[in-house]
Amino acid sequence: MMFGDISIHTRLSKRASRLPWTRIAGWIKVASEFMEPEEIEQLILEVTGAQSLFPLGVVQSLWSGYGSIERIGLEGARVPSVIVKHVQPATGNHPRGWNTDLSHQRKLKSYQVESYWYENQGAQSVNGLARIPNCFGTKTTGSEILLVLEDLDVAGYAGRRSSVTRYEMRICVSWLARFHAACIDIAPNGLWETGTYWHLETRPDELEQLDDLELKGAAPLIDAKLKASAFRTLVHGDAKLANFCFHEDGQQVAALDFQYVGGGCGMKDLAYFVGSCLRDDEAEEQEKDILDCYFRELSGCLDQAGSNVRAEDIEVDWRPLYRVAWADFHRFMQGWSPGHWKLSDYSERVTRDVILSLKEEIA
Repeated sequence: MMFGDISIHTRLSKRASRLPWTRIAGWIKVASEFMEPEEIEQLILEVTGAQSLFPLGVVQSLWSGYGSIERIGLEGARVPSVIVKHVQPATGNHPRGWNTDLSHQRKLKSYQVESYWYENQGAQSVNGLARIPNCFGTKTTGSEILLVLEDLDVAGYAGRRSSVTRYEMRICVSWLARFHAACIDIAPNGLWETGTYWHLETRPDELEQLDDLELKGAAPLIDAKLKASAFRTLVHGDAKLANFCFHEDGQQVAALDFQYVGGGCGMKDLAYFVGSCLRDDEAEEQEKDILDCYFRELSGCLDQAGSNVRAEDIEVDWRPLYRVAWADFHRFMQGWSPGHWKLSDYSERVTRDVILSLKEEIA
């Protein structure tokens, strides 16, 4: 495609040469193995309605080197920029050495799930309650995937946090409750049947490495307890603090990264999120307040979501599963990264209590 005598690719190169970095976007540098640069450029232009585009820099590399996320500037479009997530699995290398075929296949599926989520179930179904990026378009060629997403920074959600105040944490907890309310009883078609990246059935290698024999033996019981919940929603699956974007008004958040969205009990997201924010004493001290906040918000949002499910019934079922969900993630961490800071005294005590309770149930 041409603009006068200048191709899009040439226009990109000239504009990029003025930027304070040494290469054009990574999706151009290595795309020739898979999608042609012109294909990528054309997709972005078509789905955004832009006349031209130019690189604004790398946002981050994908986990294990499976590609990159980049910000792309637009000219002649209704938005000034978009985020392009480009998955290129052939370049992967796990930072902790989990370079198995199973690990590779799990990550491939995670990107396929995310693409399906945005194409079929994403923003249109939840953005009225829980803000996520809109998707302009996607393209898949073999195992290579391209997502063209809304730039949340432009929408006012430019804040990122490595730690949060109590108030900021409650905003994120409210987002989780609203997301779960919006997705209550939605079947995970095209997604993970059981959401979260640490789900037991997808982590046999980490279970095999687990030295804690009592926990290893109890792992199926913990998993079964969570699956036995009478109420299912869609869980985000990786709802850590780093995946929340804070609005400039200080009152709202949006969430991103939907590789592990799937079916499950909402407590899995909540326990995981809290574990990404708080350590021992804080997690224990604030446990009741966090749960109270979550279920208040859930109750207020179920009607907005058009659900006939009673919030009181969900709370009776889910509240006791908060600690079970915590123990489930503890099981994964013990096998994946023994000695990690998340394996706290509180986490250990919660896990032992859950194991004892489950053994008593089957005795």
